[in-house]
Parts: sequence; structure tokens; C-alpha cells
Amino acid sequence: MSEPIFSREYLKRRSFIELSARDRAKCLFDSQTGRELAGPFDRIESPWLPLQNIVPQADDGCVVMKGIIGGQQAVVIAIAGAFQGGSIGEVSGAKFSSALDLACLDNEKGVRTNAVLLLETGGVRLQEANLGLAAVAEIISSIISLRKFAPVISVTAGTVGCFGGMALAAGVSSYVVMTREARLGLNGPEVIEQESGLEEFDASDRSLVWSITGGRQRYNQGLADVLVDDDAEQIAQTVRHFIARGIPTVHRSEQVDRYRSRVAALDTSRQWSPEELYAWANHKRKEQP
Repeated sequence: MSEPIFSREYLKRRSFIELSARDRAKCLFDSQTGRELAGPFDRIESPWLPLQNIVPQADDGCVVMKGIIGGQQAVVIAIAGAFQGGSIGEVSGAKFSSALDLACLDNEKGVRTNAVLLLETGGVRLQEANLGLAAVAEIISSIISLRKFAPVISVTAGTVGCFGGMALAAGVSSYVVMTREARLGLNGPEVIEQESGLEEFDASDRSLVWSITGGRQRYNQGLADVLVDDDAEQIAQTVRHFIARGIPTVHRSEQVDRYRSRVAALDTSRQWSPEELYAWANHKRKEQP
């Protein structure tokens, strides 16, 4: 008799990717401790989308919850990738940065408050242009202010990925958690193809896209701290682990010389395949742990 395709352990998993942003946030908290702030019933919507005949969402695609994770105070901010591609506008950006700023105030008062960012976002909302850019700048500034007191943990699981200015937000976080299904990059595949042509990047080639910006490659390049399965409990345990670990000795964004030296060592005179890049990055990662 042949072995089953899926193990019992696999079938017991609860997919994190398949959860809504609100349910993703809820599953991270210790039992019954999470409560939502500025929720949909407060009707905090974007005033700009209706002007462009776009139906707004009552929470503007940003869920903010506060509670206890691993016995410590924490705020979880989850971007709804299903709404406008998880893009950041004036209202969602204000909710995001304000939640981080309030956590920073708690820490200044001696109440340690950690932050978890669930990032499924294409970056700035094009319909809100400069307002979205300003919001992302404020978010990055708030992360840098908070991470001096408590870890800021970014989680990108899939299927939207984390792109644009919000990839910078992930980059300045204390820790980055990714699944294999996740993607991380400054420019999305469609943008690269649009600006540089199909011969530079074929955005329809899903295997190519994930082999370059996917979680496995980004972890191997040192741009993510851990690679996890699409398992809600495993992701929750990983978040608790990093909260218990505390602030890293040196943040990734402070290791400028290390990453510049890696880029300088890369031969850019030829086109590298994803497999070659993976092998090269794996060698560099072992060389400089």
C-alpha cells in the first residue's frame, strides 16, 4: 500500500495564508486577549476613493489589534491584501503609524509593548499618490523609533507579497518572517517588466518570480531571519520566539557595509540564473554568518 500524499501533521495545519487580515492578527494573541482598535464600525474610510468611483472599505484595509503575545503587551497591524492590493493610503497609513507611535509611548512609560506587522501589500496606493508616500515615510520613521525599545517583527506570508515602500518598512524591522509562498522586493514583477521590458523580467513566469523574490531566496540572501511553513500555529510560535528574544544586537538595516560588500562581489557583467544566485548567496551567508 502506497504512502499517503499528505501526512497527518500536514492535514492538521491551519493555513495562515487563507485567513483574513483580521483572523491572522487574532491567531497571534494569547487566548482571548486581542481587541481591535479603530475597527470597521468606527467607519474610518478613505475620503479619496469615492471621488474616483472606488468603493472604500470601513477599515481602509488596515486592522489594528492590541493584546498579549507570549505574556507581553503587543500591537499587531495587519494589512488586508484583498483590498486595493494591500496598498497604503492616507487613512490606513495614519492608523499604522499611530499604532506604532502609541506603542512607543507605552515603552517610554516603562510598559514594554512589542509590534507585529502582517505585511501583504503592494506599497503606496496609487489613487492617493503623495499622501500614500508620506504615510509610508511616517511608518518607517515610527518603526525606527519603536525598535529601540522593543522588537518590531514583520511577517509576510502570501499571496500578495510585500513590495514598494512597505518593503523598506520590512527592511528596517527587527526581524522578518517569511513563508516560501511569500515574496519580498522593492519593485514588483509587473513594474520591472513594464519599465525594462519582457526580456528583462517576464512577470507571467511564476516560477521565475518566486525563484527571485520568494521566501526561500530572500531567506538565503539574509533578507529574512526565518523561513516558516504556511501554518498559523508555527507562525504564532515564531512571533513569540522573537518577542522573547528581544531587540537584536545589530539591526539588518544597520549592516550597510556587509550588504554593500556582497553586492560589490557579485559579477554584474552577465545574467545570473536564480539557481546560481541561490548558490552564491548561500556561500556568502555561510561565509558571513
